[in-house]
Amino acid sequence: MHRCMRMHYVTVSLSYYASALIKDPQCSLCVSVCVSLSHPWETVTKAAMQKYPNPMNPSVFGVDVLDRNVDRQGRLHSKRLLSTEWGLPSIVRSIIGNTRTCTYIQEHSVVDPKEKTFELQSTNITFTNMVSVDERLVYRPHPEDPEKTMLTQEAIISVKGVSLSSYLEGLMASTISSNAGKGREAMEWVIRRLNTEIEELAITARGTLRTPMAAAVTEK
Repeated sequence: MHRCMRMHYVTVSLSYYASALIKDPQCSLCVSVCVSLSHPWETVTKAAMQKYPNPMNPSVFGVDVLDRNVDRQGRLHSKRLLSTEWGLPSIVRSIIGNTRTCTYIQEHSVVDPKEKTFELQSTNITFTNMVSVDERLVYRPHPEDPEKTMLTQEAIISVKGVSLSSYLEGLMASTISSNAGKGREAMEWVIRRLNTEIEELAITARGTLRTPMAAAVTEK
């Protein structure tokens, strides 16, 4: 049995090409989103690595780096633990029999500067007896415009052993799609913040250089 629904999004600086919800034969709900971001891959990658926390998506309130290393191919591997608040409705909490909605996400990412790919894979490590959410995001340069970046996001949601599982899967899929929109805004927010920090550093550097130069002129 398959279920498919397509959605289109109004865009500003990012373009949502398509999103689909598909019920697979294993009784899991698959969410797929393809996005075009109006920034080069290098800029987007830097912003994505500093995306959380942000005011657009306060549900992610903690980020801890567990491990980070560079392999022989020059790829940067990172393992992080994300602390999140799912914020499920009270009716859903009563269905799953748990009032605590704080959960932890394990994330592994690989940045390949040679191939210009940035891939993240994540899965929840709490509530696994009731629900599993496995996500995969891949950032690549836009094939037609090097000043843009393509993001492909996929998620597989499976609710286990509770009533109304299809309803819960649909609810969580809707939340993921909504968070994709918030992620777009968050990326823009991070990029603006990084640009501001660079400008402030440049101003500080210029001021630092001018001080000794002015002193030298005064001495003469």
